[in-house]
Parts: sequence; C-alpha cells; structure tokens
Amino acid sequence: QVQLVESGGGSVQAGGSLRLSCVASGDTYTTNCMAWFRQVPGKEYEGVAAIYTGGGNTYYGDSVKGRLTLSQDVAKNTMFLQMNSLKPEDTAMYYCAAKIANKYDCYSGSWSRQHEYDYWGQGTQVTVSS
Repeated sequence: QVQLVESGGGSVQAGGSLRLSCVASGDTYTTNCMAWFRQVPGKEYEGVAAIYTGGGNTYYGDSVKGRLTLSQDVAKNTMFLQMNSLKPEDTAMYYCAAKIANKYDCYSGSWSRQHEYDYWGQGTQVTVSS
C-alpha cells in the first residue's frame, strides 16, 4: 500500500513558476514509476511527466518539455515538478501517481498510460492567469 500526497499548487500569472511536490509513504519500495498527470474538468487525463525511480530516467509530455523539470529526493521518497514559464493552458488539477513494479514497465512508450498506475494522490490545483 502506498499513499501519495501532493502539494505546491496555487495561482500564478503567466510566465511564473511553481514547484509541486509529491511525498510517497507506505510500501514505496514496491513501486518503480512515478508520474504527474493533470486534468481539466470534463477533459481526459494528460500525462505531464514521469520518472523511473530505479534509475532516475525522466519523461515529459510534448506540451511541457523544456518548461517543466521533474526530479526526486530518493531518501525522502519525494518527487518534485519544477514548473517554469507557466501558461494559462497549464491550468489544471495535478495528480501524483505511482506504478507497482513488475506489473507494468516505465519507459518512453508507457509512462503516460493512466490505467497502468495503481496509486493516486488527492491532487493539487494549478491556476495560471494572463
């Protein structure tokens, strides 16, 4: 069992920055892939970024590549999403998610598959105004 808690969301102007955090607790050693998804009400979940926790490999959605940077503090079981040059279209609820190891892979072709993630946080709202 793994619990995920997001924080760091808020309201910023276009061009501003935020840093989201996701703290994992419980049986964190059973997971090998963590990701950020976002959702606008009525819209499909969109993969934002992911990290293979075993090796530190990172993956990004095309819409955020170059503006957002994902990192982790292994000792603290924490994943960060540094969000720079934010745009109004980044406005969404951001969710932290994790995959159970040896169930699905975590690589460039699979990281954004929502249904493969087993654990989800409560979400943190990001609002970017112009």
